[in-house]
Amino acid sequence: MTKLTCFKAYDIRGRLGDELNEDIAYRIGRAYAQQLQPKTVVVGGDIRETSEALKMALSRGLQDGGVDVIDIGMVGTEEIYFATVHLDVDGGIEVTASHNPIDYNGLKLVREGSRPISGDTGLKEMQRLAEEQSWGEVGHRGSYSQQDLKDAYAAKMLSYIDPANLKPLKLVVNAGNGAAGPALDAIERKLQAAGAPIEFVKVHHEPDSTFPNGIPNPILVENRAQTADVVLSQGADMGIAWDGDFDRCFLFDEKGQMIEGYYIVGLLAEAFLQKQSGAHVIHDPRLTWNTIDLVQSAGGVPVQSKTGHAFIKERMRQEDAVYGGEMSAHHYFRDFAYCDSGMIPWLLVAELVSLKGQPLSELVAERIAAFPSSGEINSKLADPAASIERVREAFVGDALSVDHTDGISLEFENWRFNLRSSNTEPVVRLNVESRADVSLMQEKTAKILELLRQ
Repeated sequence: MTKLTCFKAYDIRGRLGDELNEDIAYRIGRAYAQQLQPKTVVVGGDIRETSEALKMALSRGLQDGGVDVIDIGMVGTEEIYFATVHLDVDGGIEVTASHNPIDYNGLKLVREGSRPISGDTGLKEMQRLAEEQSWGEVGHRGSYSQQDLKDAYAAKMLSYIDPANLKPLKLVVNAGNGAAGPALDAIERKLQAAGAPIEFVKVHHEPDSTFPNGIPNPILVENRAQTADVVLSQGADMGIAWDGDFDRCFLFDEKGQMIEGYYIVGLLAEAFLQKQSGAHVIHDPRLTWNTIDLVQSAGGVPVQSKTGHAFIKERMRQEDAVYGGEMSAHHYFRDFAYCDSGMIPWLLVAELVSLKGQPLSELVAERIAAFPSSGEINSKLADPAASIERVREAFVGDALSVDHTDGISLEFENWRFNLRSSNTEPVVRLNVESRADVSLMQEKTAKILELLRQ
């Protein structure tokens, strides 16, 4: 029995060939069917060259396991989340490697209600079944059908705003030749039908499995100019860029500056709390002060959760939170089955810019000044645990509070930091923020990095 290394903590990812292939995809389909015993499952795939073949192998496995399969075609991950709930089926699977290298692919799996499946909620058991291949008796083979849900999905996206609130805006949209383009076209059609005066300037818009402009991953500094330069040359009001399966969206202001995801969390929290005062908002522990301050000022309740989509979604359900945000550009919405979306955020921000009559740069400038942050800094280290302990010992004596929700967070009167280890590589991730003191933040960041890298 060969161990399948493509099973990770929260999804399935692997190098094509030995780690992930059509045979393994078939076995994953059989394992999903045998473990969860679903009647109907929706499947889709991103634009990668291998996604269609892997999706069809997965579908055969599901069907041989007695499951009826509905294939919704080339879609982003959130379209699977949407379809699972919209069609009221028993689960959904997206074939995608998101922003991983071109020789990778993977699968993201949910059960009924688009609840996530991760290591301790079924993925480990699926791995065991897929490795052993001891399939149970199946009464009948499942059916296969296709559906196009783009229009229904676009209508759901527009339900988060009132298109009548939108002022004339020119938006640069960079799909990175991934799955975002067709979804955006469907949203554009709905906006036009509603009479919304939005003009899209489309960059790298057509889906292309060869990714001629590089793997779509806008968080990388070297990829940002693709969007920023067009914002400036077109005199646009805002830029939006997505990764391959558009579960993350990155926003650029009218000056071509990418806004750190941390400050977008505060912006979206404020937008929701203007409509639902008193609501709960979930945030991650890496950078917190701006979000806590904004949520409390708007009459909401900030709640901290461990980083990661499975943790955020579970905490949102516990708290009945209206919104959850991670600084890594993942945004989660209660009315979207507590799932993350890369389309809802920019629609909300476009509405906010329209209603406030201020450019995006002004909407966030005050918050960036109030709580300047380092952004996430990664350090590859020989001994991450020893390095973190060295930093802890240096600072813990003066700390006002110590928190271990995710790694270690130390808070002081005018600054704080979070240090956490990667689950998959010898890397430590540092985030530092201060209260309106850029030089203090920079000084402490430099000191911690010096200690880490000794």
